[in-house]
Amino acid sequence: MSSTTLLSQIRSASGITVDVDSMDPRVAARHTTSSEAFSDMTSNQAILYGEALRPENAEIIRSVVETVKNKEPTVDADKAAMDVIDLLTVRFAKEVFPFLKGRVHAETSPSAAYDTGKTIEHATKLVALFEANGIPRERVCIKIPTTPESIVACAELEKQGIRTLATCLFSVPQAVAASQANCLYVAPYFNELRVHFEPTLWKEYKNTAEEHPMATVIHNIVQVFKKLGSKTLVMPASIVTAAEVIGLASLHPDHLTLAGGVVDQLSALPPVPPSSLETPASLSSTTYDATVLSTDYLAGGADALRKALAADAEATRKLADALKIFGEKEDLTKELIKKEFGL
Repeated sequence: MSSTTLLSQIRSASGITVDVDSMDPRVAARHTTSSEAFSDMTSNQAILYGEALRPENAEIIRSVVETVKNKEPTVDADKAAMDVIDLLTVRFAKEVFPFLKGRVHAETSPSAAYDTGKTIEHATKLVALFEANGIPRERVCIKIPTTPESIVACAELEKQGIRTLATCLFSVPQAVAASQANCLYVAPYFNELRVHFEPTLWKEYKNTAEEHPMATVIHNIVQVFKKLGSKTLVMPASIVTAAEVIGLASLHPDHLTLAGGVVDQLSALPPVPPSSLETPASLSSTTYDATVLSTDYLAGGADALRKALAADAEATRKLADALKIFGEKEDLTKELIKKEFGL
């Protein structure tokens, strides 16, 4: 059957699995049919904050606050707010879960990004909360920022049977480190996170796949993973427009995770010529440093990844900025919970 929309084409003809980067069940519902559905639902602290601001979610938040209060009536307000955030993450994900074929994703706190133990602790807590609320661990993936400390945490969590996604990822060495940690996914950000909050920073390209600076990075990650025989799946994230989706589809990642607005754009557009989804000739050769194929990025507490990031000013800047933004959104959610719901 021929595709009738660009969304249908991406889902069926490109070989790419489409995920929804939203905790709003209405987004998943309006783009789910008997023959087409999302695989995974991704989320983060910014998405959660957006859901917490929606008036129609006030009752869910109130219920979660009461649950936390009843369980730990004497706990300090900051810890209680974090417990509410974690349980709220699960409750919002559960609203979207019926529309998914795959997994729900939840992100560990950015405050733990440079602490292996705290990252493991938070990831384990989130999985336990999902299980307690009827979503088994095999349908859960924990998103973890790709710092040296947290990629070591990914390796340990994977040994425990907790699947992970390496997020806030902007370089080939970060991706290879995640593959060596046996992460289920890597999510290289196509646009740096800040463009979603300061739209004037976003730049449009005439030919996205050939001109966007992250297109080469993502292409190289796909090629390196093929060379390594990696089982880790490539899921580009932080996508702004339908044109970027087309450009990314031509790089042949395994998944794309798309915000509601982008999915809406795709569903309103006709299919593109199949040639638009072919890899540009200008990307036919690889440009990555071949030493990534033989470097052990996890050895010595991920010392090689630490050095690689230190030598890559742009990846380091984008990683730090993403963690800063996610930390700010987490703090705003805490304050909202404390103020509006009496913690």
